[in-house]
Amino acid sequence: MPRYFIEVTYKGTAYSGFQFQKNANTIQSEVEKALEIYFRQPFSLTGSSRTDAGVHALQNFFHFDLVEPDLNSENQRTLYQLNAILPRDIVVKKIYQVENNAHCRFDAVSREYEYVLYKDKNPFLQDRAYYFPYQLDFEGLNEAATLLRTHRDFTSFSKRNTQVNNFICDIQRSEWVFEKGLLSYHVRGNRFLRGMVKGLVGTMLKVGTHKISLDQFNGIILSKDCCNADFSVPPHALFLVEVLYK
Repeated sequence: MPRYFIEVTYKGTAYSGFQFQKNANTIQSEVEKALEIYFRQPFSLTGSSRTDAGVHALQNFFHFDLVEPDLNSENQRTLYQLNAILPRDIVVKKIYQVENNAHCRFDAVSREYEYVLYKDKNPFLQDRAYYFPYQLDFEGLNEAATLLRTHRDFTSFSKRNTQVNNFICDIQRSEWVFEKGLLSYHVRGNRFLRGMVKGLVGTMLKVGTHKISLDQFNGIILSKDCCNADFSVPPHALFLVEVLYK
């Protein structure tokens, strides 16, 4: 049976996360509902990268199997109809056929996230960035970000009750960028743990405000204890930016 990847973008404010949950509104449940209405058959999607409640995505993927040989990214009618069914805060960007054994989660080689902060009060950023009006040591933030690339075990930045076999991640990019009045943290890796990016950001902000030293930050990493990390930053400033495939 032909397999298809479906690329989506969404604003996660109104949703309890990406993956289907009983008695909760999620991105997956809304996309499955739209597909079922359009194709008049049940759908069970497989997701690429789970995002938590309130987190946004510029790019994320599902895959599904369907006997529909004319379904591809050039079928503008299909895209138009699906987007007309979906809520305004979820958009299907592409649908395209892949190899029958392709897997949108396991075939991804990297994922990139961005966390955005702003210092001056701005009503147009309040639902898409974290208002943080405190003095920050930009150099200290980037020293902490660079240090992360020397580690592979990120147990300290994974929330408890996470169903994974290990906490090993390969971080390929980790840096803070100041541009157009916004401070943002960019991180790219082969995989991310539950709550990991928020934990990284929250703990690095302690370095940036001189509440902890760089050595103490390194000690938190080495402790392999999530109780030592800070996961308190809000989710609405976090974006899944890109998922890359082989």
